[in-house]
Amino acid sequence: MPDPVCRIAALVALGSNQGDSPRLVRAAMKRLAGLSVDPPRCSSLWQTSPVDCPPGSPPFINAVAMLFPRAEETPETLLDALQALEREFGRQPKAVLNESRPLDLDLIAFGEETRATPGLVLPHPRACQRRFVLAPLAEVAPNLVLPGQTKAVRDLLASLRSTEAVRRLE
Repeated sequence: MPDPVCRIAALVALGSNQGDSPRLVRAAMKRLAGLSVDPPRCSSLWQTSPVDCPPGSPPFINAVAMLFPRAEETPETLLDALQALEREFGRQPKAVLNESRPLDLDLIAFGEETRATPGLVLPHPRACQRRFVLAPLAEVAPNLVLPGQTKAVRDLLASLRSTEAVRRLE
């Protein structure tokens, strides 16, 4: 059964593989707290292999933050805030798909909301296929059932068949 608090939460996946990635992800987590009415739940940092990235891409540092958005927040306004934060941390417009970047913030879910627009798909369409999302998400919301899924995050992670290398950092 889903954790009830997860139904009103927004889940953000953080990633970085350019610059001092652990520092950047930790700093971004602190900034995300300003978008949450209660302190966010944040996962550990995870070092992960690049997935669907150009050859020679460095490993990523990934994490997940569970935010508790203000009542007036929508998925679209939160996405706008996340993209502004990416730019503030030095993210440039994409030249190559999945290229290295100082900060990547993906809105994985926003409560039970679903979207399928050119600018936003909720829940994130590949979150359940990515160990680098599910491993940190299982730390903060193991019992969460994402919209459109029937299994809890911990069960999705346990059944995932993937060659991704993930290692939780201390």
